[in-house]
Amino acid sequence: MNNQSYRPLNPEEGRNSIAPFVPHQNFLGYEEATEAWDYQEFLGLLQRRALLIIGVAATVMTGVYINLILNPKPSEYESSFQMLAEPVAYDTNIVDIASQSNPLTKPSLDYESQILILRSPELLQNSIKQLQSAYPDIDYNSLINSLRIVRLNETKILQVSYRSQNPVESKEVLEQIAKDYLEYSLEKRQTKIRQGLQYINRELPSLQKRVDQVQRELQIFQQRYNFHSPESLASQIAQQTANLIQEQQTLEVELVQARANSAFLQSEDGKKAVLDSYPVYQELNNELRQLDIQILSSSTLFREENPSIITLREKRNALLPLIQQESERYILTKQTEAASALNSLELNNQELRKNQQILEQQRQQLPNLIRQYTEIQRRLQIATESLNRFLSSRENLQIENSQTEIGWQLIQLPYQPTLPVVSSSIVRNLILGFAGSIVLAIGAALLIDKMDHTYQNAWSLKERIQLPVLANIPFNNQLAIIEPEAISQQNAIIESDDLLPTTITKASTVSPLDYSYNYTNFAEAVRMLYTNIHLLNADSQIRSITITSAMPGEGKSTIAFHLAQIATAMGQRVLLVDADMRRPSIHTLSNLNNLWGLSSLITSNLPIQKVVRQLPSMNDLSIITAGPLPPDCAKLLSSEKMKRLMADFHSAFDLVIYDVPPLVGIADANLIASQTDGLLMVARINQTDRSVFERAIADLKMTPINLLGVVANGQKHNLKSYYSYEPT
Repeated sequence: MNNQSYRPLNPEEGRNSIAPFVPHQNFLGYEEATEAWDYQEFLGLLQRRALLIIGVAATVMTGVYINLILNPKPSEYESSFQMLAEPVAYDTNIVDIASQSNPLTKPSLDYESQILILRSPELLQNSIKQLQSAYPDIDYNSLINSLRIVRLNETKILQVSYRSQNPVESKEVLEQIAKDYLEYSLEKRQTKIRQGLQYINRELPSLQKRVDQVQRELQIFQQRYNFHSPESLASQIAQQTANLIQEQQTLEVELVQARANSAFLQSEDGKKAVLDSYPVYQELNNELRQLDIQILSSSTLFREENPSIITLREKRNALLPLIQQESERYILTKQTEAASALNSLELNNQELRKNQQILEQQRQQLPNLIRQYTEIQRRLQIATESLNRFLSSRENLQIENSQTEIGWQLIQLPYQPTLPVVSSSIVRNLILGFAGSIVLAIGAALLIDKMDHTYQNAWSLKERIQLPVLANIPFNNQLAIIEPEAISQQNAIIESDDLLPTTITKASTVSPLDYSYNYTNFAEAVRMLYTNIHLLNADSQIRSITITSAMPGEGKSTIAFHLAQIATAMGQRVLLVDADMRRPSIHTLSNLNNLWGLSSLITSNLPIQKVVRQLPSMNDLSIITAGPLPPDCAKLLSSEKMKRLMADFHSAFDLVIYDVPPLVGIADANLIASQTDGLLMVARINQTDRSVFERAIADLKMTPINLLGVVANGQKHNLKSYYSYEPT
């Protein structure tokens, strides 16, 4: 063995940490628009079910052809006439009064219902009776099966056609039907006008009564609330409110002055000021001062007992009560006048407030009054318009009734056909049969595909499991069948005396695929898988991978083997370990013997160097086969020695790939995957059962195993990539 491929193992070295799962990366460009997805999926369906589609289409076409040969159709002749059901300008000789607003004046014909009436037995009964004299075989069923009535696009023209094996019969039948249709239209027109007049005359009194009633209601409303219009009432309330506010402001000023005057009169200064302005009080005070002056002057001349002094003092004493009485009376009078004025102002203020409250109530009632007024006006307008519409309709119908009655008009008469319209042409029917067979075949393919419980392509796989699809491996014919010689060669390369092989064991010198120069779709897809695994974690490199599948036969071992070769070609030292000790296949793929391998390492003291082998074409790719099949594989894989061996592998190689048994029903994969950086699931297109695979995925999500992603294997169609590119 090359020394660079293997170095001494340290059992104490731990395993690599589990790389975090990256769910949002876009692998292989699978994220496409919904329209492109549906288009690709439909093309894939056609390719997958091509044999079924061809078989169903061929069977249906054979039945159609046989039926046409055994049941040929006789030639038929078709005649037709065209009839104008509504005038182009509705009665242009009549004055168009209120034509836009009156539906009775300009009716719109319900053509679908009218065609059903024209095909009814009651309307065709007279035509059948008249035709049976010349054509006894004609009855309602035969006539209606050959009669066709259609409206020409969106026009007002009805086209009536009739097919018969006799061209003369085709013309005569339509002539009789056209005659009966014209008579029916005239009778219908007259009946419609009479019914319209009767209805209008019956409804007019109630409409007039309704208008009068609403008018009276409007009059009562206006008189009750003095309500001429919403604008005038609102303006009146606003003006009155403004006047009251102005009066209120003036009254407030007067109230303030009155209260100040009343308070002033109660004070001493106020009383003095009032008395100073009272002439009588001033005269009495002057007289008192004169007496005081006389008493003072007399006192200088006479004694106090002098009669003149006594007389003066008596006058003075008599004058003092009079002054006091007169001042009190005058002050009381002024105070009474001020209180009366204040009371009057307060009464006026209360009256203004009451008026303001009344106006506020009117203002609050204004929206309700406007709503009632508007509602009455609306009902009056509706009633008036209805009355005017009926009056106009009656006038128009009366004018129309006086005119010459014009019903439907024939714009193309029935003619006698000369050439058959339906012949025994097989080509036309074969074309129709071919189209129907294709539709049935595609429908059958869709039904079968809907009942298929496998994944049809990588897109459907990714959509259902919601996990990254790391690679879409195409189907390769070279790998579809392992040559029988490969199994026999593994025994032929063992020498009789080579009981303990050396580091390098003899193997085939031919590698299954030359990855240095092979640019096939398969090789490029495996390269893409390696690249996507390498890009899963940017922080730490993934150094150990477990590869498994849900069920056997999904190509996990093939993927593991070729992924190991790709990784080696990329410059990594790779160890491929066949941990599937129940049904090993790595030794067959690599043309190595399987006399000893992983089971030998676990159950014996055999050196690792004796078991690790290399492919001659790749020095850096080392392989450990499964070895002899043990009785209890799970016990060996869960042993402590297996864990130590795995730790040694991980520290000695750049990448270790484990090929393990399928997940469902076996615990081997979980035992190995829990000790590696991640698990890679392989699903085979058109083979893997969806329910089994998705159950296995769900079980994995409940374990601490790091699920890296899924590989779609065996894709045969719809692989969008650049894998087919060849270097120049």
